[in-house]
Amino acid sequence: MTYNDIAPRKQAFIFELDNVLYPEKDYLYQVYYLFAAMLEYTELLDAKVLVSLMTRTCEEQGAGKVFETVQQKFKLDGKYLDGYNQLMDTVHLPLRLLLYQPMLTLLQDIVVDRKQIFILTSGKPERQLNKIKQTEWHHLDPYLTCYFAEETAPKPEPDSLHLLLKDHNLQRRDVVMIGNSTVDELCAEAGGVDYFPATEFLA
Repeated sequence: MTYNDIAPRKQAFIFELDNVLYPEKDYLYQVYYLFAAMLEYTELLDAKVLVSLMTRTCEEQGAGKVFETVQQKFKLDGKYLDGYNQLMDTVHLPLRLLLYQPMLTLLQDIVVDRKQIFILTSGKPERQLNKIKQTEWHHLDPYLTCYFAEETAPKPEPDSLHLLLKDHNLQRRDVVMIGNSTVDELCAEAGGVDYFPATEFLA
């Protein structure tokens, strides 16, 4: 699917961030690398072994299990959890995050056609903003308006979507939402806007 496949009357496009505009693992794996390097320095652990364990755990069990797995495997002091979370929220990445190429093309086509672009993202606002700041937007960032669902009500509650529509005087029929989960789809449905899964653009 491309921009031309979407109804031309759509005036605004709302995107989730993680695994929609860029692959979230590109952020997570850089954090794992830096956290492992810190543990190698403070606990004399093998950073390569740590990174391998963290990435494998993320792939097999999800990002939420990574610290717990490392802690149990290496008997880490609980004090490291705060440092891990702080790094996850505020890390300065060695490498900038790159957009999926089809999404970059879609964003560029939207801007050329003078339509509006919004990011409506789930997760901790501080962490999501940090990701946005470290993404290579190819000069598209002035055209982005960002909303953080957690500041109103987590998806699938449509509160943040309703706020966005109200703030920008948008009609539901003129809006399309692009996400990557059932939560995103339910939010769009509850908010009365059309929805497309990101996979239709990334296939």
